Amino acid sequence: MDIVNNFPLSRSGRNPLEVATQAVKEAGEVLVKHFYSQKTITRKGRGNLVTDVDTLSEKIILDLLKNEYPEHNVLSEESNSFTTVTGYTWIVDPIDGTNNYVFGIPYFCVNVALVNNNDIVLGLTFDPVKKELFYAEKGKGAYLNGSSIHVSNVNLLKDSLLGFDLGYDDNHGKKMLEITSKLRDKVHCLRLIGSPALGLAYVACGRITIYFQGNLYPWDIASGLLLIREAGGMVVSWQGNQADFKDAKIIASNSLLYPQLAGYFG
Repeated sequence: MDIVNNFPLSRSGRNPLEVATQAVKEAGEVLVKHFYSQKTITRKGRGNLVTDVDTLSEKIILDLLKNEYPEHNVLSEESNSFTTVTGYTWIVDPIDGTNNYVFGIPYFCVNVALVNNNDIVLGLTFDPVKKELFYAEKGKGAYLNGSSIHVSNVNLLKDSLLGFDLGYDDNHGKKMLEITSKLRDKVHCLRLIGSPALGLAYVACGRITIYFQGNLYPWDIASGLLLIREAGGMVVSWQGNQADFKDAKIIASNSLLYPQLAGYFG
C-alpha cells in the first residue's frame, strides 16, 4: 500500500482526508435535501430513533469508503455496530442528532473518523446546515473550514458554558441530571446539545467550554476526541484517565478547568 505522511492512499490516489471530506459533504447534502420532507421513522429504543435518511446517508458514505479503501474495516452506527476495530477502521455516524433532525431542529451533523487499531488518525464532523467542516489529522492541528481552531482559554467554572446530553438510558440520564444540578450554580450556564459530535466540535473551537456525557458510542466521539486534542484541549473518562473512542463516559474541556470538575464525577 502506498503511504503519504503515514496515511494510506485510496484507489483513486487521494489521501483519507480528501476521501472523507467528499463522503461527509455528499451525505450532508442528502440530509439537507430531506430535512423538511416526510421521513420513515423507526425506533431502536425509547427516544432512540432512526430514519430512512440515516440509512441513505450511511450508504453514501460506506459505498465511497469501501470503493476507495476496500481493505479497510468499517464500524458504523446503523449497519456495522459490532465490527471489531483492528487495523485501519472507519468509524461512521451518518446522522448525529437524529432526534433534532426528526423534529425539524437544524442542529445535526455527519461524523467520520479513521483509526489505526486504537489510534485515531483522522476526524471529521460536518454540519451541513451551516456548512461547517471541522477536521483534524493527528499531529497537524484542528481546523474549521480551513482556519485553525483552539479550545477556550476560560480558566474558571463560573465563566464556563457547560454542554451535555442525557443519552437514551434512564439511569444514565438521571445521573447526568444529578451532576448538572450540582454544577448549575457553579457555571455561567448550561446547554442541552442534542448532538454529542457537535458538542465536542464546539469545544474544539471554543464555543462550548466544557462538554460531558455518560452514555456514548465510538461513532459519537471518535472524531471529537481528535479534534479537541489537536485543538489543545483534553478529553478524559469520568475516572480521570485519557479517554479513547470506546469510553462511554467522558469530560471534554481545557486543562485549566478539569481540576475544578473532577470532584463532580464518579
